[in-house]
Amino acid sequence: MRNNLKLLGELQEIDLKIDLLHGEKDTLLGEIAALENSVVEARNVIAEKSAEAVSLEEAKKALEESLAVESENIVRSEARLKEIKTQKEYQAVSKEISSAKKLTVELEEQILQKVGQFEELQKVMAEKQENLNALEVNIAAQQGELQTKVDKLEAEIAAGVVAKDAAVKGLPASIMKRYYKLRDQRRGLAVVEAKDGSCLGCNMNLPPQLYNSLFRGDDVITCPHCQRMLILRQETEN
Repeated sequence: MRNNLKLLGELQEIDLKIDLLHGEKDTLLGEIAALENSVVEARNVIAEKSAEAVSLEEAKKALEESLAVESENIVRSEARLKEIKTQKEYQAVSKEISSAKKLTVELEEQILQKVGQFEELQKVMAEKQENLNALEVNIAAQQGELQTKVDKLEAEIAAGVVAKDAAVKGLPASIMKRYYKLRDQRRGLAVVEAKDGSCLGCNMNLPPQLYNSLFRGDDVITCPHCQRMLILRQETEN
């Protein structure tokens, strides 16, 4: 049983180390994901600007088509003036021409406005693309460094798993069942040290008789307060 208690202490240390390594790995993976997300966001901004550019081009094209129609109408109306016989009809057509010319001026101004907006948008897109290129280079370097750390942690986790498997093989199934149940219930801490008459898991005083029985090491004893398995460090170290 003393050997079982020693193995339990070793197993708990291994599991806590593996838990810590997993936590560090998750943190690094979160950083990598955040870096990837920053690139995605930058690309999405460029995509939005590109969509705006397409919309401006379509709006400009529609204005140019309207301008072409009005210009053709003016030409036809001016040709009609030469054939008009009455003053009333002449005035009506002249008014149509005047309105059409006014509209063409407005359309031309709108087209110029769209051209200006498009050019400005292109400048913004070029700047953002340049920033994105620099960001991708910078992030690629950071991701490489982070991935190296992740790979190192994964190697340490794998080594921990090998050590854990060796410890588990030496422990009875009944003890392992209790151990894993306590791990789930007590946030990963199933085995704790008893020292100076207290449980270091919950910091509660242990009954003297129970504490003294730990020195014999002939059974797995649990804390009556937190139910964790108790070990004496000097027992596991000798």
